[in-house]
Amino acid sequence: MKMATLKLMRAIRVSEFGGPSVLKLCTDVPVPKPAQKQVLIQVHACGVNPVETYIRAGAYSRKPRLPYTPGSDVSGVVVEVGEGVDLFKAGDRVFTTGSETGGYAEYSVASEDTVHRLPDSLDFTQGAAIGIPYFTAYRALFQKAHAKAGETVLVHGASGGVGIAACQMARAFGMKVLGTAGTPEGIEQVLKNGAHQAFNHRQKGYIDKIKEATNGQGVNVIVEMLSNVNLSNDLELLTYGGRVTIVGSRGTIEINPRDTMLKELSIIGVALFSSTREEKTECAAALFAGMDAGWLKPVVGPQYTIDKAAEAHENIINSPGATGKMVLIM
Repeated sequence: MKMATLKLMRAIRVSEFGGPSVLKLCTDVPVPKPAQKQVLIQVHACGVNPVETYIRAGAYSRKPRLPYTPGSDVSGVVVEVGEGVDLFKAGDRVFTTGSETGGYAEYSVASEDTVHRLPDSLDFTQGAAIGIPYFTAYRALFQKAHAKAGETVLVHGASGGVGIAACQMARAFGMKVLGTAGTPEGIEQVLKNGAHQAFNHRQKGYIDKIKEATNGQGVNVIVEMLSNVNLSNDLELLTYGGRVTIVGSRGTIEINPRDTMLKELSIIGVALFSSTREEKTECAAALFAGMDAGWLKPVVGPQYTIDKAAEAHENIINSPGATGKMVLIM
């Protein structure tokens, strides 16, 4: 399908690193062209991820060349394919795990190997909630922590996109799942999505309640969203040979390394961008099995129109408690 009539689109552009106000809506951005093995997608929705706020602030290890359009988790409809694309055609409903040109836009180009069919059972906002959250949760649980059926998993900050994905996944793979959230709505969401028990991490003494829930045995694996606040407590909660995977951090924390010694604990960083092609293929296969089985059901939280991208970035960091995946809609 040729895009002869469509030349310009609306997109968010970032021309300097800084606060949310650097996200500018432009109406005259050229529609990108798909090159070899690339697909052009008309974007219906795009996931908003905390990592995009770190990149925008210039605080992330990988800095894009300015100006750029943020966003990687696009869902929408294929409008044009580049040379050598065999798996997709115009009209296909798809989601991506890696937009090349940025997802906060009306059209986006993605490499064929990062594009996946979106099942009819999921809508476009749910499609935009799969990419980074589910691939990160899988990497943290299985590729990094090597979690196994029968183990106890604590998802520390379980009501956001990655947290809900981790709860659904751990439950489906036979683990005992404990989750935390910061609001009553968040607690409810966590329990609805696979956790056997949920705790309010704003309440005093919640760490003791988690210990009680494990009969004093501790947990095997922790998926940690806010390690600069929780890491020291995590080391206390783990059982012998326990692993904590660091998915998110917003600063520094002091810990006592001695806490890792007696129980031989592991602290493991998780960066989705470091995945090999084989790891991505493995993860995609597991997620499609989840869609078929019905346990992979993204929970969509706050939705913002593209012109409210700065507000979305403000809220994803400062809101009192996440409930579901934040998405931009076009």
